[in-house]
This record gives sequence, structure tokens and C-alpha cells, in this order.
Amino acid sequence: MALLFHSKIKRNDWWREELSKKVPGLEVRFYPDIGDPDDIEFALCFAMPHGVLGKLKNLKAVFSLGAGVDHIFEDPDYPRHVPIARVVDPELTDRMSEYVLQHVLNHHRYQHLYDEQQRKQVWKEKHAPAARNRKVGILGLGALGTGSAETLRKMNFDVAGWSRSPKSIDGVTTFHGPKQLDAFLARTEILVCLLPLTDETTGILNKDLFQKLPEGAALINPGRGPHLNEQELIDALDSGHLSAATLDVFHTEPLPAESPLWNHPRVRVTPHVASIASPGRVTELAAKNIELARAGKPLLNQVDPDKGY
Repeated sequence: MALLFHSKIKRNDWWREELSKKVPGLEVRFYPDIGDPDDIEFALCFAMPHGVLGKLKNLKAVFSLGAGVDHIFEDPDYPRHVPIARVVDPELTDRMSEYVLQHVLNHHRYQHLYDEQQRKQVWKEKHAPAARNRKVGILGLGALGTGSAETLRKMNFDVAGWSRSPKSIDGVTTFHGPKQLDAFLARTEILVCLLPLTDETTGILNKDLFQKLPEGAALINPGRGPHLNEQELIDALDSGHLSAATLDVFHTEPLPAESPLWNHPRVRVTPHVASIASPGRVTELAAKNIELARAGKPLLNQVDPDKGY
């Protein structure tokens, strides 16, 4: 039995040791050193080159290295009958909640404005309202969105959330479905996008959505780069309809040097660091799912291929 591993972060010896320790007898191979593809029953990966998984005839399951699985579904040759599991973990949720809280506070307290004033040596006060009077909206109420909403509520923000299907979270006003999206946007001063990336959510952060937000609203996107139309965001910032944006994910990563986002005075860029799954927890989940797959049982955190998450 062999597992094929692929990641942008090269810690091959560590991954081999941890996986072999948790699954005795498991042979771990690192792409592109596949060896005999018929030996491979499992894959643990992020952004595996397209076409590779489709060539593994005995593949029983694929485990994503993170919460997102769009990098797997983007492969046109992915064998749709093979189950996929994603990472759902309290530490991953906590890290995302930290990032969201940090940048909601930045926008709530006008930090982008003070950064700009510092560069110009301008001393001018702008007082923020109390948190209970600041309306924050979470677009997407999965594990990460729910965790972020609950964290913001503890700080007394007026939090709402939108999801595809109905959700209930204590202290959070919830909206769901296409018919309630406009009402959610109309009351949101700071918008946080934590949607999964699907055909329906690709490009959702666009000029039409921005126009439905109140004038002066801010955007935080630690979801996925393709959620955002980058040029239409710049246009909304330049027009003054949006006040500022914090972006952690992009269409092309690393963000190209020529991108205007780098130097836009109202954009803060972070290099896809909002939340990273703990390697130790990832290997624990992979070990449990290998056991379940061998037994022919559903995986932990198994993805619905029709929904894309």
C-alpha cells in the first residue's frame, strides 16, 4: 500500500516519518517520484498537477492538505468516483478566526486611514463607533465562517452571516439563499468572504456585489483568490464606494510584481497565511481516513462532489 504526497512546502522526511508512524506499513511517495502507479491507493495533496490522480487506477481516497478542495475539482481528469476528505480542525478554525478578528479591527478602527496619514505626516482623528454599532457580515458559514462569527460576537460586534442553506448561530443574524443575499449585503459595513470555491461562488466579489454594500464598506478576503474580480475591486476603491480591502488570496500566487494591488493605498496584502492546517493534525486525520477507506466506510469530513465542499 502506498500514498502519494504533494505539497508546495518541502518537508518530505518529516511527512514520511509521521505518516509511517501513524499508519504502519504505509509507503509514502513524493510526487513526481510516483513509481508504479498501480501501487498507490491514497493521495495527500495540495494542488497536485492535473492529470496525475486520474492515472492512479487503484486510488481509494484523496485527502486535501487544507480546508479547501477546489484545487482537486479543478483537475478535469480527476476520477469523480474517488471520495475526497478535507481538513476540519479546531486549530485551523481558531487561526482563521484570529486573522479575521485582526483585520476586522483594522477596518473598524480605520487603520488603513492612519497608515496613509502617517506616510503623509498628517495628524487627523477619526473616531470609530462602539463595536456593538459596527455591522460585520460573514459570507459563508462553514466551520471557518462560523468560528469567525462567534469570535467577533465575543468582541460585541453586530455580526450577520450568509450561507447557501439555513444556519443558526447564537447571537448572529443569519441569512441564506440567493433571495436573502441583497438584504445581508445592505446591512454589512465590513464584509468577510469565507465561501468555498465553486462554480456559483467564482467571481462573486464583483462590482454588482460591491454596489449592494453601504458606501464606505470594507472587504476582507481570506477565502479563495477566484472569488474576487481584482480590477472591479480597484475600481470600487478608487470611486470611494469601498473604503479599503484586506486580501490574503489571489488568482495568481505569489502575487505578480506588476499587480496594482501591491501599491494601492487602500489595499493590505498578506501572502496566503490566514490559516494553515497543523501538519500533525493533518496526518492524524489522514490515518483515520485510511482506516475508514479500507473498511469501506465514509471518510471524516468527506466532500459532497455535487456541492464542491
